[in-house]
Amino acid sequence: MSDFVNESVTQRLAGNHYEIDEGNSHIEVNQEIAKATGTGKLLVRICPAQVYSEREDGTIDVEYAACLECGTCLAVAAPGALTWHYPSSGTGIVFREG
Repeated sequence: MSDFVNESVTQRLAGNHYEIDEGNSHIEVNQEIAKATGTGKLLVRICPAQVYSEREDGTIDVEYAACLECGTCLAVAAPGALTWHYPSSGTGIVFREG
């Protein structure tokens, strides 16, 4: 059996490479809509890369550099709660293992 099958998600993700566009997040959370609709809590739970985290006051932080660009957040976010676009050309995730 392949070692890949026995690796954790964290170990698999560590094989990927990220080209970070410093200071230019491709993800923005509308905090008011996210709080009012519960989208913030949902983003924290649903994101496979754990890009989103919640502060004690309910504000959602975004670690955009870890984004897998999978679109899961777009599928679950309430309308207007999330602005998302692909990172600038040449930046973002470079998959090394699938």
